[in-house]
Amino acid sequence: MSREKAYLQMLESTAVIQWNIAMILEAKAVEAEKVKQWTQHHIHARAFDSHEEQLKESLSIHEVIVEMVEGLTKLENGLYSNLKAVLGSGEDGGGGEGEGFGGMSGDGFNFGDDSK
Repeated sequence: MSREKAYLQMLESTAVIQWNIAMILEAKAVEAEKVKQWTQHHIHARAFDSHEEQLKESLSIHEVIVEMVEGLTKLENGLYSNLKAVLGSGEDGGGGEGEGFGGMSGDGFNFGDDSK
């Protein structure tokens, strides 16, 4: 498999992963709305014996949300690393304007194997 085909396959896979992440985020948004409604009706001072218990319950809900966001952030950082490998970092080029995608010009990608 040529380098160009491998890069294109990586980009296609990344696009599929991004679509799946979008679906996950959409489902999480619906879930978050349900959690918001539930917490507004159940996490109030009358439902707990002490303020400390109310705070613990609120913190446990927020902890789950933060863990989910951290997981998605790690996934996106991994995808970023793949895209950076495909597109190049842009640091080894001239650094001029328009070279932010590591050698991508108006006529396509520069994959480094221009000897045809």
